[in-house]
Amino acid sequence: MMEWRQHDHVGLKVEADGHVAVITLDNPPAHTWTVHSLSALRDLVGALNADRGIYALVITGDGEKFFSAGADLKQFASGDKAAAREAARRFGEAFEALSGFRGVSIAAINGYAMGGGLECALACDLRIIEEHAQVALPEATVGLLPCAGGTQNLPRLVGEGWAKRMILLGERIDADTALRIGLVEEKVAKGEAKALALAWAHKAGKQSPTSIAACKTLVQATRTGTHASALVAEREAFVDLFDSADQAEGVNAFLEKRAAQWKNA
Repeated sequence: MMEWRQHDHVGLKVEADGHVAVITLDNPPAHTWTVHSLSALRDLVGALNADRGIYALVITGDGEKFFSAGADLKQFASGDKAAAREAARRFGEAFEALSGFRGVSIAAINGYAMGGGLECALACDLRIIEEHAQVALPEATVGLLPCAGGTQNLPRLVGEGWAKRMILLGERIDADTALRIGLVEEKVAKGEAKALALAWAHKAGKQSPTSIAACKTLVQATRTGTHASALVAEREAFVDLFDSADQAEGVNAFLEKRAAQWKNA
């Protein structure tokens, strides 16, 4: 499954680094999202899910100033509700696809991540921020609201209070604050987020990709399900792993004191 490497993905650059897909947001100057780049991300994640050789993805912005400044506001200047509905749908499809990626997704926040830019990072499993970067959900400042998961995903990470500071007050936060409140998992020096994200992605590659997909589903189920039903699902998922080649390979590799060779099957 190599087709995704040959395709042109509007507003995105994509390359492979071993079992990791590296997606670079590329719509200068601020890497704003368009309906076309959002569709491209949705389709790309679908293709990556189908490629059993891909275990993780890293997403970052080109250059050192912007991760992504979010939606291009020019498309909303006319007040056209049909255009707004289309944009909201595309944002939802793209970032819900990203959230549902079966492998580990890591956002390397290399600069400003505003609005839909931050919402993209929130849809990933893990986030690394560079020391000069700033993040915000400033939609209410321009008469809009975060419609790409921001009002739902941010409070899960940082709690309702900090989510309200950022969304209701339009508060922009720096890298140190982002780390302190749990919005990101690590802070690094300028220019170093992508390298650490790749290191984390390759660390994930040492895990069974079959196990990772099952674990990710279970962890994300805590957002909606009951604790009791999730415990049942956890045990069932454990037993289901015994249908996979990776389960036998992982246990036997450990017992034979060798590195496992995953099949993602």
